Amino acid sequence: MYRFWPAILLLCTLASLLHAQPAASVLIVVNQSSVLSRQIGEYYAGRRNIPSANICRLQATTGEEISRSEFDDQIARPIGDYLRRHNLIEKILYIVTTAGVPLKIRGNLGLSGEAASIDSELTLLYSDLHGHEHSLPGGIPNPFFSKTVATFRHPDFPLYLVTRLAGYDFEDAKALVDRALLARNRGKFVVDLKAGDKTQGNLWLLQAARQIPRDRLVLDLTRTVLSQQSDVIGYASWGSNDPDRKTRVLGFRWLPGAIMSEYVSTNGRTFARPPGNWNIGAWGDPRATFAGSPQTLVADYIHEGVTGASGHVYEPFLQFTPRPNILLPAYYQGRNLAESYYLAIPLLSWMNIVIGDPLCTLGRP
Repeated sequence: MYRFWPAILLLCTLASLLHAQPAASVLIVVNQSSVLSRQIGEYYAGRRNIPSANICRLQATTGEEISRSEFDDQIARPIGDYLRRHNLIEKILYIVTTAGVPLKIRGNLGLSGEAASIDSELTLLYSDLHGHEHSLPGGIPNPFFSKTVATFRHPDFPLYLVTRLAGYDFEDAKALVDRALLARNRGKFVVDLKAGDKTQGNLWLLQAARQIPRDRLVLDLTRTVLSQQSDVIGYASWGSNDPDRKTRVLGFRWLPGAIMSEYVSTNGRTFARPPGNWNIGAWGDPRATFAGSPQTLVADYIHEGVTGASGHVYEPFLQFTPRPNILLPAYYQGRNLAESYYLAIPLLSWMNIVIGDPLCTLGRP
């Protein structure tokens, strides 16, 4: 019987290594100029046992919006140098930015503009470091988009999956980390269509619903905006682009591990906290305008209890928002948070942001 012990020990060692590998595949980006960024980075590193060598510390401005040259000099170049210096270019699969690291790059908007989110630009740093610098302006097709049966690894997919730990304050960001560690594959996927809409947006929502077991699905096809739902683990809708939505929060009770996505152009525009009496409304209404827009905010979902979220810092156009028919089934089937979102995002160097711990997973159903 003792002849089996070496094999058992080998299996235990391999299991230990496999368990440890995800932490070693994460690079945390901390802005030393921001107390909040330092707090979040240190907390996440401790909770996920991220190696100290996998924490890249920058000295950058703390404003949410920066110029392209500031991005190059203060963020992209220092991170690239750090990855080279620590021999991490191939080892890192996921980059986690933290609140206090700038959010977006100003520039011309539109399909041929140079404006983008910081995080989406950083996805292409892997390719840049291999001598294939991506072009500007405009977005770059995501090579991982819709590759639902593929393993995410280098060099098969020449990009980093970038997520952000952010919220209205440290407690919100801390809760993202804590909830990710408690995630389990249970609860309801809530899919809320916009009544009468004939665009692909509703089609993608319906396709998402068809891939979720009926006993795990809440689907609404009417003008009713679903609210006060309990045990929610996933949510997709039109957000404030549904004219029947009148409130900025839904009153959901979210389970640990819950994710959300909505077709809203500017829901990731800021993580500044609005006044308590602010509410969404119509374009042109100054009472409904906060940070330049009357639309819903991803940060409200985080504050209410989600573990993962997607948003847009500027207008992304419907066709380049995350596809719920890819996102929700991938997450339900056990893909981690980062892979689930990036499977569903068509463009990089674009307006998208993903919020949450990239390693968060529900596990297999």
